[in-house]
Amino acid sequence: MERWQQEAREATIEGFKQNRKLNGMTQTELGRKAGISQPNITRFESGSYNPSLDFMVKIAAAMGKRVQITLVDE
Repeated sequence: MERWQQEAREATIEGFKQNRKLNGMTQTELGRKAGISQPNITRFESGSYNPSLDFMVKIAAAMGKRVQITLVDE
């Protein structure tokens, strides 16, 4: 289970980072637009911060996106 958690975390972080970059936003710009400090964006993108769903919804919205969670069979 720990491996799946790590894989899910890494894939989620990568998706957020790619979207931020595709939107041409810096971490500072994203943080400002989302109302979240830039250091928290950095911690999230480095994998050293386990964000809440609310955190992810805020930064997704700041990029014009929404969060969708999908459960799949093992």
